[in-house]
Amino acid sequence: MLGIVFTSLIDMLEENVSPEFADDVIMEAELENEGAYTAVGYYPYEEMERLLAVLIEKTGKSANELLHDFGYYLFGKLGAVHGDVLANTDSMLDMLGHLDDDIHVQAKKLYPDADLPRFKVLSRTDTTMRLQYYSERSLFALAEGLMDGAADYFNCKLERETRQLSTPHTYEFSIAVVS
Repeated sequence: MLGIVFTSLIDMLEENVSPEFADDVIMEAELENEGAYTAVGYYPYEEMERLLAVLIEKTGKSANELLHDFGYYLFGKLGAVHGDVLANTDSMLDMLGHLDDDIHVQAKKLYPDADLPRFKVLSRTDTTMRLQYYSERSLFALAEGLMDGAADYFNCKLERETRQLSTPHTYEFSIAVVS
C-alpha cells in the first residue's frame, strides 16, 4: 500500500485527535517499522489492517465508518500533493471518469508497485454515473469517502448508492450530482 496513505492516516489522527493518540495507535498496532512511514514508500496492507483494528477498538466506530472518514480526509491530502492531476478535470464526474485512464496512470508512474483499485464507468449522463469498483481489499468505504471529499473539492452535493456485486471484491456506485 502506498506510503502516502499511511502518512495521511497518521496526519489525520494527529490533527483530528492528538499526536499522543496517533502514537498510542501506532504502538498498540505493534508495527514492524513502529510507524516510520514515508510518503513515497510502499508498505504491506496488513499494517493498515492492524492500525484499523486498533482504531475500531479505541473509537467504537465500524471499519467502514473509519475508512469513509479517512477517505474524505485523504482526498484533501491527495488533492494538495497532486493538484496538477486534478487541474485536468472540470467536474467530479469528469474526475471519476478518468480515474483508471489518467489519474491512476499518473499514480503508477510515481508508484510503480502500487496495487490500485480499478474503476470502470458503466454509464454516464451530465449529472449521474454508474461506476464499478474492484479491489481485492474491498475498501469501498474508503472510495466512498474519497468521493465525498471530491464532491466538496468540486463544490457539489452528491447522492450515492453502493451495492456489492456477485463478483468477489466488486461494487457498483450509483452517483448523482445534485444542486
